[in-house]
Amino acid sequence: MIDQKIIDAINGTAERKRLIADKEHNEYWKRWGPYLSDRQWGTVREDYSEDGDAWEFFPHDHARSRVYRWGEDGILGISDNHQRLCFALTLWNGQDTILKERLFGLTNREGNHGEDVKEYYFYLDNTPTHSYMKGLYKYPQSAFPYEQLVNESCRRKSDNPEAFEFELLDTGVFNDDRYFDVFIEYAKKSPEDILIQITIENRSQEEAELHLAPTLWFRNTWSWNNTRSFDKPSLHTSRSDSAYTVVEADFANIGLENRGLNKKWLYCEAAQKILYTENETNRERFNWGKNSSQYVKDGINDYIVNKKNKAVNVSPKGTKAAAYYRFKVAAQGKQIVRLRLSDSENLTVPFGDDFSQIFAQRKQEAEEFYQAFNYFEHPLSPKLHQIQRQAFAGLLWSKQFYHYVIEDWLKGDTMQIAPPSKRQQERNSQWTHLFNEDIISMPDKWEYPWYAVWDLAFHTIPLALIDPEFAKKQLYLFTREWYMHPNGQIPAYEWNFSDVNPPVHAWAAWRVYQIERKMYGKADRAFLEEIFLKLNLYFTWWVNRKDLKGNNLFGGGFLGLDNIGVFDRSNLEVANASIEQSDGTSWMGMFCLNMLKISTELAKDNSNSRIYNHLASKYLQHFLLIADSLNHVGDNHVGIWDDKDNFYYDVINIPDNALEDGSQSFPFSLKVRSMVGLIPLFAIERIDKEILWKALDSGESDFKKRFDWFINNRQDLIANNNIYLKEDSNKIYLSLVNPERLHSILTRMLDESEFFSPYGIRSLSKIYEQVYEFPFEIKFKETENRCKPTVKYEPAESSSLMFGGNSNWRGPIWFPVNYLIIESLQKFHLYLYELRHELGYDFQVNCPTHSVNTMNLWEVATEISERLIKIFLPDEEHGDRPVYGGTHQFQNDPNWNQYILFYEYFHGDIGAGIGASHQTGWTGLIAKLIQQYGEYKIQANPPI
Repeated sequence: MIDQKIIDAINGTAERKRLIADKEHNEYWKRWGPYLSDRQWGTVREDYSEDGDAWEFFPHDHARSRVYRWGEDGILGISDNHQRLCFALTLWNGQDTILKERLFGLTNREGNHGEDVKEYYFYLDNTPTHSYMKGLYKYPQSAFPYEQLVNESCRRKSDNPEAFEFELLDTGVFNDDRYFDVFIEYAKKSPEDILIQITIENRSQEEAELHLAPTLWFRNTWSWNNTRSFDKPSLHTSRSDSAYTVVEADFANIGLENRGLNKKWLYCEAAQKILYTENETNRERFNWGKNSSQYVKDGINDYIVNKKNKAVNVSPKGTKAAAYYRFKVAAQGKQIVRLRLSDSENLTVPFGDDFSQIFAQRKQEAEEFYQAFNYFEHPLSPKLHQIQRQAFAGLLWSKQFYHYVIEDWLKGDTMQIAPPSKRQQERNSQWTHLFNEDIISMPDKWEYPWYAVWDLAFHTIPLALIDPEFAKKQLYLFTREWYMHPNGQIPAYEWNFSDVNPPVHAWAAWRVYQIERKMYGKADRAFLEEIFLKLNLYFTWWVNRKDLKGNNLFGGGFLGLDNIGVFDRSNLEVANASIEQSDGTSWMGMFCLNMLKISTELAKDNSNSRIYNHLASKYLQHFLLIADSLNHVGDNHVGIWDDKDNFYYDVINIPDNALEDGSQSFPFSLKVRSMVGLIPLFAIERIDKEILWKALDSGESDFKKRFDWFINNRQDLIANNNIYLKEDSNKIYLSLVNPERLHSILTRMLDESEFFSPYGIRSLSKIYEQVYEFPFEIKFKETENRCKPTVKYEPAESSSLMFGGNSNWRGPIWFPVNYLIIESLQKFHLYLYELRHELGYDFQVNCPTHSVNTMNLWEVATEISERLIKIFLPDEEHGDRPVYGGTHQFQNDPNWNQYILFYEYFHGDIGAGIGASHQTGWTGLIAKLIQQYGEYKIQANPPI
């Protein structure tokens, strides 16, 4: 339902007008943004090692001295959209052994629960055009405990890998509030005139000194060009007096790749000096030969920290420059530093009254833009609005310039360490067409500073609320020929593009299309048609590659659900063994219905209606074949649906003579009650018969002929009630799970002793909290690998080291699948409400299962939404946010407890955040859930 009041409210804001101007290429408001990575070191694209250990090949300790090949990183920084010129915070407390230029964290070998950033920073605000941005970095005044963090984490990894992670707060470095809060804000006067304000607040009771060196530098694009036909760009001082100093950035010599960017000038108010060096590798530090220049990447570090005056260029020029400030901040006092990165050379008063006025205006415009989404009869509470606003900020700060050209990476560069020869046959070597050079929404710019295709699909849902154009471009980008493989596969993620992620791209495209239509009154059929045609290729790839037996039961390996079962589903270690997956098959059932829904939309008033009707028929029939296979029990009474347990399980097929005891092999049902058994719920859709039945020219429609033939001749495929036709409502209802099985599944899902947590739906049933016996044991002959007959419920981190120990689906709560459960229950409610007379009852369940409370499925969906939202809300008794568990500072300190982190997943019992701490990516779905909550719950306005 389109609400014209909301559309008018949003379209009337200054930020929305900027978005339109950018889309129409009248003004390029998005050219500059938070596009720096939070971590470039330790990534695959920077790895040129023999063993493929990216973390060890380019560690944090090397990053200050070695030039990156494919990108740049910094603290709360910005760059242009091709990351040619970069700006970020640089700090020194006078105690550290190195400048604080980038965020520190543990590698997989060092952390007892995998990789983990060991810093505290927060994305506080952002707008879609980045007209206003605000971030916070908390910097200790004592020496940063690099060694302590590594040593203690390694000790826990070897002595007690199940121990809690050793966090920065645990080191005591923040005791007595001995730290600085470093706030950085950006406000754009115009697309190329960016005002920067850095506010340092001393939280301690004593005066403290800080060295601040905000840094401007060019990404090194010149060292990799074999012909060396272009000279380097340059930074130099163009003006200096007591009021301000100006650094001029000249792109002129880089070449045609930099067209669209002219000179820039960084105005630095009252800088004590400007330090210059070159963004070149310090080869001598690593015994790699003589440096190409006296001035190298770590020159500013050596000047400030090591007092080496000759480490920086006495001539005011280079490719890396820092405005240097050294001051003492009074106890609980503050210091403000102002800069301005502009396309104007001769600003006579760069820090006049208009500076603060522009900041005030952009803040007010940001507030108006986000308040427009609360144009409800009963608007969101301030607490809910705060959570939603910071979630949007995290999503927008997590945009990153992502550059990776596989052909060049495989071959290497003349000025780079040569890649090993075996690289031509190993990781990502089958993706030589891949040419990535775009702004992409990242899952977490430190832990996952590379795209993950199924994460990205979930990012686009909340992003579509505030910037549907960006959301659509993100989805479409991955179907372009320089991303999508010629065989039709969409690249998964940097560590292995050939891995298989759940095929949720079509679902996301349809949802983004719907959200834009509802929020902005625009239905972008061109986008929907273009991406639909590309996704047909992706669907065909799945059918050809992942249905190994041709029986409409799909595999796919771990499918993003790391640690979900008793062994790694991507590496069975037994020749010719295979798994028929409940989730793999269900994702494909969902994919079918998404494509069916899109094809029916495209069949409306389209010159190609006949083609889309034919495709709708194809996807309908394929869905029914999948539904039959998923719900069919085989001759050995083994199938994905288990009649005894009333639940869906994976089935493993093992070749004869593969077992140690020599017994005959046959399919085993892997009876682990986990999220894989709930994913069949996601495949549900309602289709308008009115569209499909409509005759294209005259007489009966082509689709109806095909439909009737199929239904009349394949009665076996509708025996499980996966399709309902309701004549008086002109609807076709399709779902993998029929109403009878739905009730059985929900009985388990809503059982608080199984899946139903106070904070959402767990990924594994809580029945596995204690040792739980299974009716099977598999011991393979050739590997002596035992599929242990127990799986332990672990509400926080997993003790299993599968997938490096940094992933966990053995109990915690994950937002993406919870979001799909909520959406599916809403669809089931509409479906069952309209079919109540045919079914003979109104569908109700006990929620929770063993309570006397009965709810319809819309109410259940709302209940799950509220439990997820509750993770971030202060409780009524103490004002504690469950997301922060028992961490004192985050719960009680007013300088900590208003800042929200959006973790990768959440403790299955207490809701505490776990995993990547800035994964606003898919946890950013909380913004959409809050928007729905405001629309449906607060207004008491469900769709029926």
